[in-house]
Amino acid sequence: MGRKSINRGVSPLGTNRIQFDFEFEDVRYRPTLERTPTEANLRRARLQLQGIKERIAHGTFSFTEEFPDYRFKKHIGSVTAARTCNDVFDEFLLHVDSRVVKHDLAFATADSYRKTLANVWRPKLGTRLFSEVRYSELMKIADAHATSKKTYNNVVSVLRCAFDYGYRDTPEKHNPATGLKCLRITKKDRPVIDPFGIQEAEALIAAIHREWGEAQGNYDEFRFFTGLRPSEQIALLVSDCDIAQGKISISKARVMARDKDRTKTSTDRLVELCPRALQVLKRHLALRARLQLAGSIQHDDLFFKETGEPIRNLQYPWVRWRSTLRKMKARYRDAYNARHSSVSWNLMVGKNPLWVAKMHGHSVQTMLDTYAAWTEGAQESDVEAIRVAMGGAPERVPQGLPAIVSAEAAQTARISPPEAPEFGSRMAVEHPHVRVSYCSTKRSIGGERGIRTLEGITPLHP
Repeated sequence: MGRKSINRGVSPLGTNRIQFDFEFEDVRYRPTLERTPTEANLRRARLQLQGIKERIAHGTFSFTEEFPDYRFKKHIGSVTAARTCNDVFDEFLLHVDSRVVKHDLAFATADSYRKTLANVWRPKLGTRLFSEVRYSELMKIADAHATSKKTYNNVVSVLRCAFDYGYRDTPEKHNPATGLKCLRITKKDRPVIDPFGIQEAEALIAAIHREWGEAQGNYDEFRFFTGLRPSEQIALLVSDCDIAQGKISISKARVMARDKDRTKTSTDRLVELCPRALQVLKRHLALRARLQLAGSIQHDDLFFKETGEPIRNLQYPWVRWRSTLRKMKARYRDAYNARHSSVSWNLMVGKNPLWVAKMHGHSVQTMLDTYAAWTEGAQESDVEAIRVAMGGAPERVPQGLPAIVSAEAAQTARISPPEAPEFGSRMAVEHPHVRVSYCSTKRSIGGERGIRTLEGITPLHP
């Protein structure tokens, strides 16, 4: 009967080494590590040996990684090859892709992981043995590629995710990436919001309508008076619009030309449209109906190009936004400032901050921290101009229609706006020569998502 080892495969060897005893590929090995054989070190060595045996059983054990100084490692036969950083990065990205397929991770996040590893970490670490990378090397690489706190945090967080994944096979080993800490982003580090004044916004909206036509003009006008995130607006469908209630359902987004079934905050919301936004929406649906009858639209997207094609990527409206601002010789501001403008305008005209936060999909604290200082000291004349603009504007003439249509529309095509907190006057909403009718399913937009589609267009005879 064999004697059971009281050391469980780990024993002191002299005063400064610990010896391991195990079998690998039917061969018995007794490698050592330079550690003082204290009781604590022996206990850690037993845990390490337990991990070694588990990896041998799963076929992931690498003798070279575990015992890099072993004297007879050149005589070891088919030992599993040591993993390089590129190997770990590739395995990590395969895992990331599987999470995207399961809708557990956004495609844009996975794409940013892939780009950061390719541009920052692979050139420096790709061919290095994963187990030999040290904390000091990682810190130098991160510092060299980061010009701001946000960039530094992005670079560091991706590597930490990859290294955490790589060290799951060897939890008893020290992961050098755990020492990389993200920097604290303070209020001063965040970019200052730069909303448009109402006169600036109206001038820009008019210029976009003139230069790019009604489809693009409606898109940019709508963003100013709803404050939707660009990724939310571009993903809107006709079925998300409830004209009768004057609301739109926000439950999805489109990022990098890919549709997501959730918003940035993963919270659905119903946005109440001010009279101006509802006016733009009805005008745009009338345009959509005309293009649909002409056979130019074969999709359910609410917004589209002048040809009728859906807008799949935010690059398309951004190019036009930038071009128009340059031709106006106005100070350039990113299109996201249309959202900032909407929030600021609602606060300036006295809307309830809780309601404003709910409509725009963020917390009250975020809203007050970001916008309160900008809205202080607003001139009464500016506030009144905002009220008038949000209450409605003269109907715009669609391309190809005679100018007399605009005059007729201003006199005849008016309806009452939906009831909403502090929503104001009556407004022009449809062209006098068309009637757009809507039909709805039995489901309501407040419960299951409703569907409202264009039923038809009937000419009106004077």
